[in-house]
Amino acid sequence: LPPYPKAENLIPFEGGAASAHKFFIDAPSISVGEDGVVRYTLFVKSAGGAANVSFEGMRCETREQKYYALGHSNGAWSRAREPQWRRIEFKEINRHHNVLYGDFFCLGKFPVKSPQDAIDALKYGVRSAGG
Repeated sequence: LPPYPKAENLIPFEGGAASAHKFFIDAPSISVGEDGVVRYTLFVKSAGGAANVSFEGMRCETREQKYYALGHSNGAWSRAREPQWRRIEFKEINRHHNVLYGDFFCLGKFPVKSPQDAIDALKYGVRSAGG
């Protein structure tokens, strides 16, 4: 598991206009595995101020997402109880996984080539496909 995210490493992204939550990716946590899975830490600040932190994977080839661990306010992780791949469906509210898939981590069925490519996409909207 990656280190718990630090505020200075969080990159904001728009998770859908219908959501009042604020969405961030922890830049140092991004990795692109030889298995084609982009792994990252997602930090969500709810409209009420609560923070939800999760370490996740995204499989571009099959348009799926999986939770590996959940973060706690004390900086500790607990492994997800039943980690399983779930299809990323379009949702009007809380569509952040759809946004991450389509705008930052995947180009069709191919993941970005490197963590830096994902960071550039998040920061500047520049993407390049792996494969």
